[in-house]
Amino acid sequence: MKRAISGILAAAFVLGVGELLAALIGPDSSPYVAVGSAVVDNTPEAVREWAIGTFGTSDKTALFVGMSVIIVGLAALAGVVERRRAPYGSALFVVLGLIGIVSATTRSGATLTSAVPTLVGVAAGIAVLRALVTRAETVDGSGRRSFLTFGAVIAGSAVLAGVAGRMLSASTRSVTQDRATFAVPTPTSPAPPVPSGADLKLSGLSTYVTDNADFYRIDTALVVPKVSTQEWSLRIHGMVDREMTLTFADLQSRMSMERMVTLTCVSNPIGGDLVGNAVWTGYSLKDLLEEAGPQAKADMVLSSSRDAFTAGTPLEVLLDGRDAMLAVAMNGQPLPVEHGYPARLIVPGLYGYVSATKWVTDLEVTRFSKATAYWTDRGWSEKGPIKTATRIDTPREGRSAAAGDVVVAGVAWAQHRGISRVEVRFDGGPWTDAALSEEYSRDTWRQWTVPWSAASGSHLIEARATDSTGEVQTEDLADTVPDGATGYAQVRVAVA
Repeated sequence: MKRAISGILAAAFVLGVGELLAALIGPDSSPYVAVGSAVVDNTPEAVREWAIGTFGTSDKTALFVGMSVIIVGLAALAGVVERRRAPYGSALFVVLGLIGIVSATTRSGATLTSAVPTLVGVAAGIAVLRALVTRAETVDGSGRRSFLTFGAVIAGSAVLAGVAGRMLSASTRSVTQDRATFAVPTPTSPAPPVPSGADLKLSGLSTYVTDNADFYRIDTALVVPKVSTQEWSLRIHGMVDREMTLTFADLQSRMSMERMVTLTCVSNPIGGDLVGNAVWTGYSLKDLLEEAGPQAKADMVLSSSRDAFTAGTPLEVLLDGRDAMLAVAMNGQPLPVEHGYPARLIVPGLYGYVSATKWVTDLEVTRFSKATAYWTDRGWSEKGPIKTATRIDTPREGRSAAAGDVVVAGVAWAQHRGISRVEVRFDGGPWTDAALSEEYSRDTWRQWTVPWSAASGSHLIEARATDSTGEVQTEDLADTVPDGATGYAQVRVAVA
């Protein structure tokens, strides 16, 4: 038992020292974060989609919990096999350290110093492991007391180093004050007001505008980038006539726009909640790109995030007149840090993985044949247009309802095409047209309702949407990979 505890305490010391040094070098150099990021980057798509489907926006928390369990298990094993004359546990620490070093130094923008937190942490951890095991092997009372005392000191030191590292890292990278003093620009071109008929305000139905705190978040950042407006800049380059670098002050001198746009994640399963509607304030991407002068042969814009994420967006989409923007505010507030503060991309009609780059700092005008992006490198489709889809919000899957008159309601979306019809059927019967809320724009979702005389028993409710081009949501079932899920939305309801 003492040997296993020795390994766990030594591993905790490795991570504590690593966090403290990473606060000075950079958050991505933390051994914990570096390995976690490598896991995210190299996880098979089937596993990734299972994690998002199972844990939703808590997928990163689940990853850290899973990593912690594995670390505790391996550390305990290292303690059990460690001997003063046969340092097998130390050898295991070296192997794990090499994994951490490779993970830290192969991240985009990493340098050799990115290996320092893991290197120093593992060396210190091995020293601690050797010292603890030596005490654990002493069988008399003084050895037991020495083990307990030294173990307590190591545990306290590990916690202190980890907490100090987190606090120092947070203080040096905090943008709280920057956001607090950020003035949301008054839009030169404001969004039209929401007509009363667009928001049905029914119990159980999604609110028409999604609150910032409730808006889904799916990205690859284990440590959220914290960038102030003073240090932010945007470079536009590549196949352009005039390369540009814009500061935030440059942006603020330009005319701003405000639009309501519904965003959807490509990982959203049929009937899922990775979709939200918000009012975005920012600056026209079309204007910025035209000022740079894209060359005739260019067909893609590769956008890069502060955390090295990339997305490839069709250039024609950014220039066709839709309200694609460099957004700086969400629902009248500065962008939440988790949603891309101080600037991100919003492109109606495309899934986020090819368009909605957060913490964006670079736009390279190029060609699909010359460059690839983060998710296309992992087997996803290049262009990612959003598919026509709907969701049943009420009644909810698996919940019971009372017999009698019930209102079935939900939302439907086909961004930049708009929704023209929603149909609902019960237990495989005929399709019934739903009543649609008033259309606000073709870039936002629409609410819908259908009255239902519910009889006792178990019932299957299905829904499908039709967009303004006449395309009907397909019943063919398809997974989210490589370009979005398909199939009818459905819920099973028990009526008492």
